[in-house]
Amino acid sequence: QVQLVESGGGLVQAGGSLRLSCAASGSISSINAMGWYRQAPGKQRELVAFITIGGSTNYSDSVKGRFTISRDNAKNTVYLQMNSLKPEDTTVYYCNAVDRDFQRYWGQGTQVTVSS
Repeated sequence: QVQLVESGGGLVQAGGSLRLSCAASGSISSINAMGWYRQAPGKQRELVAFITIGGSTNYSDSVKGRFTISRDNAKNTVYLQMNSLKPEDTTVYYCNAVDRDFQRYWGQGTQVTVSS
């Protein structure tokens, strides 16, 4: 089992920055990849970015060039640095981990609100 705890959400003006953190605990060694998703009310959860155990990263087109995913293995933590935020980035962001058996784990979510 893997437990994920997010932090770092909040309110920011358009053009501003926020950094989300996701601390993992439990069966850390079983994790193959971690990422961030977001879900607006009435919409499907969408991938924002992920990073594999090998360090490869991938981003959705909507955040490419503005968001950066990174990890600190010593702290078992993944970060999402969000720059040049737009009002349309407003939603709940969820941390995700996938283990070697392709089981998914989710954090509780953190709200990001970007005012225009």
